Amino acid sequence: MTDIRLPGGRWRLWEQFALRGPGFPAGGVLRLAPPGLAAAADKFSHGERPAGERWDDFARLYADAAVETSHALQDIARDPAFREAVAWQNRPVLDSGIKPFLNWTPTAAGRTSMPRQREELVAHYWQRFCVKNDTIGFFGPVGWGRWDPHTDGVEVDTGRGLVAGFEVYWAGWAVDALAATIGADPALREWTAPRRVPFVRLDGARVTVPGRPPRTVDEDTAAVLARCDGVRTAREIAAALPRTDVPAVLEDLVARRWAVWRLEVPAGTHPDRSLRAWLERVGDTEARRRALDALEALERRRARVRDARGADALVTALTELEEEFTALTETAAVREKSAGTAPCRALVYSDCRRAATTRLGPAVRDALAPLEPLLTSAGWLTARLADAVMARAKQVYRGLAAQGPVDLAAFWFACMPVLHGDAPAAAAEIQRDFQERWREILAPPAGARRVRLQLEDVAGLVRERFGGPGGGWTAARYISPDIMIAADEAEAVARGDFELVLGELHLAANTLGASLFVHQHPDPGELTALTDRDHPGPRLMPLLPKEHRSRLSARIRHALVRPRDHQVALLDFTADPARPRTVNSADVAVRERDDGELAVVLPDGAEFAAVDVFSHVLTTLAMDLFRVLPETAHSPRITVDRLVVARETWRIPAGAADFAAEKDEARRFVRARHWREETGLPRFVFVASPAEPRPFYVDFDSPVYVNVLAKALRRLARKDPDGQVVVTEMLPTPEQTWLTDDEGRSYTSELRFVAVADTGNTKKG
Repeated sequence: MTDIRLPGGRWRLWEQFALRGPGFPAGGVLRLAPPGLAAAADKFSHGERPAGERWDDFARLYADAAVETSHALQDIARDPAFREAVAWQNRPVLDSGIKPFLNWTPTAAGRTSMPRQREELVAHYWQRFCVKNDTIGFFGPVGWGRWDPHTDGVEVDTGRGLVAGFEVYWAGWAVDALAATIGADPALREWTAPRRVPFVRLDGARVTVPGRPPRTVDEDTAAVLARCDGVRTAREIAAALPRTDVPAVLEDLVARRWAVWRLEVPAGTHPDRSLRAWLERVGDTEARRRALDALEALERRRARVRDARGADALVTALTELEEEFTALTETAAVREKSAGTAPCRALVYSDCRRAATTRLGPAVRDALAPLEPLLTSAGWLTARLADAVMARAKQVYRGLAAQGPVDLAAFWFACMPVLHGDAPAAAAEIQRDFQERWREILAPPAGARRVRLQLEDVAGLVRERFGGPGGGWTAARYISPDIMIAADEAEAVARGDFELVLGELHLAANTLGASLFVHQHPDPGELTALTDRDHPGPRLMPLLPKEHRSRLSARIRHALVRPRDHQVALLDFTADPARPRTVNSADVAVRERDDGELAVVLPDGAEFAAVDVFSHVLTTLAMDLFRVLPETAHSPRITVDRLVVARETWRIPAGAADFAAEKDEARRFVRARHWREETGLPRFVFVASPAEPRPFYVDFDSPVYVNVLAKALRRLARKDPDGQVVVTEMLPTPEQTWLTDDEGRSYTSELRFVAVADTGNTKKG
């Protein structure tokens, strides 16, 4: 394997990386900026209330440009690929918004409220499809790249077309709903394997639940509960205990919440395959056939979705799938959006592999050198977080240990106040300390818009302020940075005419291990081999819920779990119970080592640092902590050598943008241009608002995107008069695109790397 090291030798980059980018060319958004309109608007001076003949001329120019933009948006809305992308995102919009918009004839007088709303609807989807580096479906396909010492700069192999591979996957919740329907068949009850709840401990005839005194149960109950391993079916347990009314005991165990006795599908990318594998083991021929018929009926519908081409065919196939699903399960085919709902609300989703691949050479590797101090400081951050949480956890452990041996279930529940109270408070304090140290290093002058530093100056100061061991837990050895290359074309990189831009820095996570990346790799075994290099021995990994709000779903579930790795169920048992090296928290012991660190001991004697039990909680806490600058009204662009480590950013009260309340569109456009100049904003920005689901692109030369911004500002001002939007310069801009397809069209993009710290410089488990 190629050894790609950052300066200092502590951080190594994976030799493969993900290429993320949208499925529509970047130039698409520029179609919505009418030539000459911005220049004409800028002829009106600040504070001027335009009137008279000069204003009338501009108003006519604006009206003509608005109609021209309406036609452009209709051309976009007619595009089969656009309509198909919208069908995947929000199918009802095609009938409620896109169809009536296409049936409308644009005129200046006819641009009333509803047509303008539909213009903005199309423009909103269009910006996402053209300039947002999302990863979903064919409008955000997963691409791949490698390091190549023989490449000058960046080399793109466009492949053929946009997409090289495509698949439609079941949402886990949909298969769970089908499993619940199938499992309700009384004939299948005895073929279902009950399992003990992970935090329920059984010791002979004593049953212990965290926070409650132990209970002694009768011989039959103990014998049945001991066999509830999620593998042995109720039928097999009954055969082993012929003198026991096993079904009655199981029902009692379920009522006590000591056991689960229902058809469960393990979490994974292919839950349908797991359900089918279980059904094929059912010995009741008729019951098995009924259940398989239901599954196969839905599988046929999913196949039609996969084979559908074009929006109309896709809509028909999705509608038929939903009708079949609702008829079989009596469950709504689309989940309501809520704070507790994971991203996939539909029955199925699609993921694709990009046809284009890329290779990077030494020029880019060398330009990444400033990542090293950033990663070092991130390692300091995660190590301090782990220290703070584990210091409090040790106090909890010692209190429990004073009463006798401690199992992981009792320890985990006793640590809940730490994880949900002390830990977030500690994280906030650590972040303040982190930012203060970086402020001293960067020392941006007051009012500066551009700060340029040399790596040699930054690196030494980082070693002083963030020196020492980093990491904190096993997953914290990983950091996944998103890097964008600002270059007019691939050849410009070889000439040295480029700059790198840091996007997000994903702490304590190998994000390329997520299912959406792993299963769009041409050879997932290569990713496993890279993981083996990082972790020659087994890891301890807590089992996670199937879904949790926006940060956990089947698509982003970690898929690089190897047979050698141990998994421990704390609350949710979401793995295959038959998988070796999967244990319940109640069966794991916690002890204090001679060095004062806490360890967990598994039933087979394997021992790991207890901090790894908290890895998901710690990673969740850490993921939003990395900000080198505090949240101020304005922060400058900071560049270290060739790497922009912070883009210029503004935090603006929604009520301060008075142009947003202007009712006349032409005047609003002129006032927005003046406001942009007064504020110092560039032409292209991304805006994040607490009242919007995700950041959106704005081009101040485009009337429709100015209107989108104005509406977002008004919405936030109504919701929260003190609310602020965060405005960040778009860098690279739509013109700085080097990724092309086989037809020469260019796309925005970012590269997601995996950086791993050598174990010699991290705390060992």
